[in-house]
Amino acid sequence: MNVVIVGGHGNVAMRLTRLLTPRANTKIVSIFRNPAHSDEVSATGATPLVLSLEDAPKERFAEVFGGIDVVYFSAGAGGKGEPDRTRKVDYDGALKVFDALELVRGPKPRLIMVSALDARDRNIRPPHYTDEDLEHSVAAWKMLGAYIQAKYDADKNLVGRTAFKWTIVRPGALTNEPGTGRATVGKAPLKSVISRDDVALTLALLVDRPDAAGLAIDLNGDNDEIEQALDAFIKKGETDFLG
Repeated sequence: MNVVIVGGHGNVAMRLTRLLTPRANTKIVSIFRNPAHSDEVSATGATPLVLSLEDAPKERFAEVFGGIDVVYFSAGAGGKGEPDRTRKVDYDGALKVFDALELVRGPKPRLIMVSALDARDRNIRPPHYTDEDLEHSVAAWKMLGAYIQAKYDADKNLVGRTAFKWTIVRPGALTNEPGTGRATVGKAPLKSVISRDDVALTLALLVDRPDAAGLAIDLNGDNDEIEQALDAFIKKGETDFLG
């Protein structure tokens, strides 16, 4: 299994790399923009590749993606900094990766896209949202509106792509608490939080689930054992709300 992680120095991505590298016959290339992080990324077992999502052309990413089985998009400004940079990374950067995947000659990698819970058209209420969910939604958009909007716009662009297989994972508010191995998978309540460990675990499990192609998966809380809940969601085959 040959894997590329875009945004490989991120908190979730580093955890994901540590879960994937012990697997037999699995090779990870980790893409990040700051050369000062090379040693830290190497320590996870990945091959570091310094490449700017903002500055490098899509053709360069297409070169890297050749012969790869799975690409993770885990890059993001995380709502930090100026809205323009958030847009450049979380939307423009995502579309650059989508375009690069389409440029790959021969078999194209499968994409696993890390998005954000509640990334949606705010004029449409998801059928499963409670009044409490809506209250949390208002607060989240007030704090991180540019970030969530960029993630939503990228997701909407992605669902129209047919040249490669993709899966979207939309975690809720992240913590650095130790993982529990449990989460709500699908139609997750907005009031909960989820550890970065448990998001990384979910992403790692998806590397072996090509049958998750075409699904958008909400992820939050700590109700169910993740592997079993993820398997049940995939077998159900009903994507989470993308209105």
